[in-house]
Amino acid sequence: MTTTAIDEVNTRTDPINRLRSTMCATRISFEWFGTRKSLTRDQKTQAAESFGAEGTFLSAGKKLLDTGHPRFRAVNAVRQRVRSYWTSISLPFPEPGIRLLRQDTLTTFQEQMHQFTVELNEAVSNLDEQYLSLKSAAQERLGSLYNDDDYPVSMIGLFEVSWDFPSVEPPDYLRQLNPELYEQECQRVKSRFEEAVRLAEDAFLGELSQLVSHLTDRLSGQADGRPKVFRDSAIGNLHEFFERFRSLNVRSNEQLDTLVAQCQGIVQGIQPQELRKRGELRQQVASELSGVQAALDGLLIDRPRRQIIRTPK
Repeated sequence: MTTTAIDEVNTRTDPINRLRSTMCATRISFEWFGTRKSLTRDQKTQAAESFGAEGTFLSAGKKLLDTGHPRFRAVNAVRQRVRSYWTSISLPFPEPGIRLLRQDTLTTFQEQMHQFTVELNEAVSNLDEQYLSLKSAAQERLGSLYNDDDYPVSMIGLFEVSWDFPSVEPPDYLRQLNPELYEQECQRVKSRFEEAVRLAEDAFLGELSQLVSHLTDRLSGQADGRPKVFRDSAIGNLHEFFERFRSLNVRSNEQLDTLVAQCQGIVQGIQPQELRKRGELRQQVASELSGVQAALDGLLIDRPRRQIIRTPK
């Protein structure tokens, strides 16, 4: 077998190599106007006097703008949507601020991030239309703590989302400059991806366990002698999980794969309204999900003792 063929086999069978060969590192950054500011030393001293305390032992700040205003909430909502989107299409990586994205989804990711940028700019523009009114309200609420120097001329340009694709692989130039250091970097990166596989498993296990536990409780439990109410999202969230698992799973844990497939089979084709109307079906689904939950609990308990088994080369 040729070296290339061996590498292809290892990539197909080894989750660590599969992760390295099919994923790329992504990083998202936010620049956000800070709406809180610490009090000056004199202001702290003045505030401390009312409590009979020393100003140096007091930590205090002021809120510059009402972040509960609908225009401000709309700006912050864009940031939350960016984070939710990024998390939903990527896997965790053991370096702060970095997640792994499938290489074949890069174009879609770029397009969506550009769309978020458009939405953010529009939301900030709408916020800026109310900026003078927000400043006026802050001046009235802050009283003598108000300082016009704390406020920029405009909100435009003070909120930004950016993204890049940092390299997490050993720099190739080290191979020639310092082979020993290059080998150390290779081992470090390998351990990082080993941890990434574990983090992915933990994330999937934790999420599935939470979803199954919630639905099982809703289906089997009672409140005031009547079946508990459950929302359509209890089923819908599971189907969203199945799709995300199918897209991002690196096939590193056969037990987890089996449990996901089993859970998917249990709820396949079942509509929420059927579970509300048919008590027998409700009990059957609850019973079958309880079995999945028990197996998930066992996996979660065993996680600290599990290790990644690497395919011999």
